[in-house]
Amino acid sequence: MPVPEFITQLRSKIGHAPLWLVGVTAVVHDADRVLLVRRSDSGEWSSVSGIVEPGEHPAVTAVREALEEACVEVVVERLSAVNVTRPVTYPNGDQSQYTNLVFRCRYLGGIAAVGDDESTEVAWFPFDALPPLSASEHARLASAMRDEPDTLLDLATEA
Repeated sequence: MPVPEFITQLRSKIGHAPLWLVGVTAVVHDADRVLLVRRSDSGEWSSVSGIVEPGEHPAVTAVREALEEACVEVVVERLSAVNVTRPVTYPNGDQSQYTNLVFRCRYLGGIAAVGDDESTEVAWFPFDALPPLSASEHARLASAMRDEPDTLLDLATEA
């Protein structure tokens, strides 16, 4: 997966030390189906996600990532959840932890397809026939698709 240039620059100064980042998850829906990508690093199905670039509004990140990763245009409907991930240590030794913002996004157009090397497959799934997903991914989907407009503030650290 490509590492954003700003992270590469920070890593040149701090090495593998813990880095706090802001990430987004774009839960893209179209009526009774949801768009998922199969991650190239883990092989797991998940919603579109990415790292907020310096100065970028997180909602803009969600729209950008949907286009880059899955070749679809979306509009952000609302912020549905805010959580914090557990610390992550990558195979190269880099350490990170994320504040994750989950956005409910409505599909506008485009043909869903793999748009970059971050995923190996992109597919639409009916909500009642999802592939195997992690507990945290189920929670993100549930938060985005509930009918309440409030944002869920998950004070527990996400697995």
